[in-house]
Amino acid sequence: MKYAADFKKAALAALKGRWGTAVLAGFLAVLLGGIPSGVEFDFKEKTTNTYIEQPEIVLLIVLTSIAFACFVLVLGSVVGVGHAKFQLNLANRNWKPTVGTLFSYFEHWRTTVATRFLKYLYIFLWMLLLIVPGIMAAFSYSMTDYILAEHPEVTAREAIRRSKEMMKGNRGRLFCLQLSFIGWDILAVLTLGIGNLWLTPYRQAAQAAFYLDLASSNSR
Repeated sequence: MKYAADFKKAALAALKGRWGTAVLAGFLAVLLGGIPSGVEFDFKEKTTNTYIEQPEIVLLIVLTSIAFACFVLVLGSVVGVGHAKFQLNLANRNWKPTVGTLFSYFEHWRTTVATRFLKYLYIFLWMLLLIVPGIMAAFSYSMTDYILAEHPEVTAREAIRRSKEMMKGNRGRLFCLQLSFIGWDILAVLTLGIGNLWLTPYRQAAQAAFYLDLASSNSR
């Protein structure tokens, strides 16, 4: 059985000589919503009070926000799967990963959108029960982008089902892998987030190595 150190070692081997491309791909994936960044929009009370007496402006803001959210959902879901494919190509030294891979799944946008929507919906519903079940659900569905990257023909529900099956008994291993980056997370904070430019591809490459290990085990 492989452990966090093994996946991180595989990630560094995959990134060797390819850091520039990986950093650019990771930056674009975060910027375009393919990888969650934790950035939230904060609509101040002052803004609401300013336009509360002008309902037509409020309606315009609401409609614009909905349209923007839909655009981000579509673009982010496609780029998320594209970045998963980029990482899988990165792990294969016989392939030369390109940033263009991020945008290679637009023909499957309906599946990527449905998968991301259902995944977040299920996590939200589990979160309504307790925080821990929600976190466990997030780990259970964490392999969906990689599954779609390799099998874009499957349905959203099938991708989620396969991820759940793949992660049975492995959620703790992925948790340990993510926890092993805490030192790097602290360093990234100390560099005002600049360190994330290198941490993001490192973390994502390690998770791709984790997926490949699970996929290899399931195929035996």
